[in-house]
Amino acid sequence: MRAVVQRIHRAKVEVAGRLVSETGRGVVVFLGVERGDSEAEADYLLDKIVNLRIFEDEAGKMNLSLVDTGGEMMVISQFTLLGDCRKGRRPSFYQAEEPGVAKGLYEYFIARAAERVRGVAAGEFQAMMTIEVMNDGPVTILLDSKRNF
Repeated sequence: MRAVVQRIHRAKVEVAGRLVSETGRGVVVFLGVERGDSEAEADYLLDKIVNLRIFEDEAGKMNLSLVDTGGEMMVISQFTLLGDCRKGRRPSFYQAEEPGVAKGLYEYFIARAAERVRGVAAGEFQAMMTIEVMNDGPVTILLDSKRNF
């Protein structure tokens, strides 16, 4: 499982001009599910994300986590994070999980996040989304459960 985590002021997602969800200060998580991923990888990434010390404390140091700040989380499914661009010019997505399995793990991640984070919002799985993100910093972290697990 791969994730791009960005610290944000706010984010919102629309599908075909319809507001799907929005969130305030916290993080946006772009989540890609890889073939063979399981709930263990989802749990690992979620624990890592909610405890990343990427928010500033009173001294201005990145020393606080999402849990510490009571921030919110927006989760967006993004199979393109699994794109392999080593050959040619068109990414290959052979490492991305089949949609049925990926959707189950994506929904599992969101449900578990809702148990640990004050406010959780999400995009629409397999939809063409318009995503508006107001980054804070910017602070962007790349996580891969296979490299860190």
